[in-house]
Amino acid sequence: MLQAEIKGLKKSFDKQVILKKVGLQIERGEVVCIIGPSGSGKTTFLRCLNLLEQPDAGSYSIGDFQYDLAHIGKTQRLEIARKTAMVFQSYEQFSHMNVLQNVAEGLRTPRRFPKKLAEKAALSALEKVGLADKAMMYPSQLSGGQQQRVGIARAMALTPELLLFDEPTSALDPELVGDVLNVMKQLADSGQTMIIVTHEMQFAQEVADKVIFMADGVVVEAGTPEEIFEDPQEERTQQFLTQVRFQLAV
Repeated sequence: MLQAEIKGLKKSFDKQVILKKVGLQIERGEVVCIIGPSGSGKTTFLRCLNLLEQPDAGSYSIGDFQYDLAHIGKTQRLEIARKTAMVFQSYEQFSHMNVLQNVAEGLRTPRRFPKKLAEKAALSALEKVGLADKAMMYPSQLSGGQQQRVGIARAMALTPELLLFDEPTSALDPELVGDVLNVMKQLADSGQTMIIVTHEMQFAQEVADKVIFMADGVVVEAGTPEEIFEDPQEERTQQFLTQVRFQLAV
């Protein structure tokens, strides 16, 4: 069953075209990993999907709702915000709030949950990422990996239809990456619909139902992990994967 569909998404900054008619279909419970070189538009694509950036053109459907991205009103923005959540490269947490408060804040302020109900949902999300025992600690007292898992818990607490990840391990020391990826694998196994921009190729091979290769603002190639990593058809995809494998071998 189709969860979301994006057609003809365009985005420019100061006359520089970043996204050129990007499209994507994602089924309910599917995990889509987006790979590609820096500057290919991957992060901008994600930010357009939850309207952190305003697209110039394109259509967007989530469930039974359809939107013209070039003409989005306040009500439509709120609808999309309630259906999506994003985990960022940086941890994006309030330093003056403890972990529980950070996770609950997204439920209290935008969604107006009562404090006790918001904190109950937040604690449940923290349990799922293995951090319930850190609920009263502050972000500065946590490792980078733990802070990123708090970020995942905050997004999970919103129970989004579509969960977006923007290279969630890129700011982590190598020894901290595994715990974050394990939480994401558990989310995938639970049936959460996810779009993940990642440079972790092995993770994409193991977890993704579909892999998208982007370059120069377009989707160059899409397919199963086996199709993309073992038998890519496009020369640009082949070049990128050859370079990635060379870097890993060094």
